[in-house]
Amino acid sequence: MIRAVMAGVFVLLAACDQIGGGKDSHRSAAAAPFPQADRPVAPIVSTRWSSEEARDRVNEAEDIMDRAGIRSGMTVADIGAGEGYYTVRLARRVGAKGRVLAEDIMPEVIEALSRRITREKWDNVSLKLGAPEDPKLPENSFDRIMMVHMYHEIAEPYAFLWHLSPALKKDGELIVVDADRPTDQHGAPPRLLACELAAMGFRMEQLIPKPTAGGYLARFRRIAARPDPASIVPCAFHG
Repeated sequence: MIRAVMAGVFVLLAACDQIGGGKDSHRSAAAAPFPQADRPVAPIVSTRWSSEEARDRVNEAEDIMDRAGIRSGMTVADIGAGEGYYTVRLARRVGAKGRVLAEDIMPEVIEALSRRITREKWDNVSLKLGAPEDPKLPENSFDRIMMVHMYHEIAEPYAFLWHLSPALKKDGELIVVDADRPTDQHGAPPRLLACELAAMGFRMEQLIPKPTAGGYLARFRRIAARPDPASIVPCAFHG
């Protein structure tokens, strides 16, 4: 009798696993070939890190753009654009001969940002709805890709960075601004960040403390080709 009951339990568990797809059922088909991150992922709790007025009082965007080498005529991607704090300031900096692409994974955020871009007449800005594992950027298009206070929210960092990499021009740079604290506390420890990007062929060129931007600025260049997804070994970092 006990054996029959246990057999029934195993059948039910197997059926549930098939219905749910197992522990990786939440992953998309595009993310499946890549390893999962060996660290927590912070939930997206807000599209706003701080008010625009407070950030401007400490000259955050201007300082970050200066350090990132953003100049007139450049093409820049603002990943995780949110309400567009950096988007509109980047648009002003690159000018009429430059372009800014604002990307986010939340349709309602893109819709709200679209209204702002139209209302404020930023003709050099375009919008892109990305995915958690792929920002869906055009290849060989950007002098700079900006990721400000959002890296810790990337649920599939290896898939995301693998798809992002070809979007940079040959001499382009990836700029990350984040806080030096654990990912589940809405930060990205620089050693972890450097490790995860190194797995995708990026090298950290500079790490600059930026307390007025809530942490640090890290500049990366692509120095190697993308690896085969099956060969990627996830970074083990705890603490």
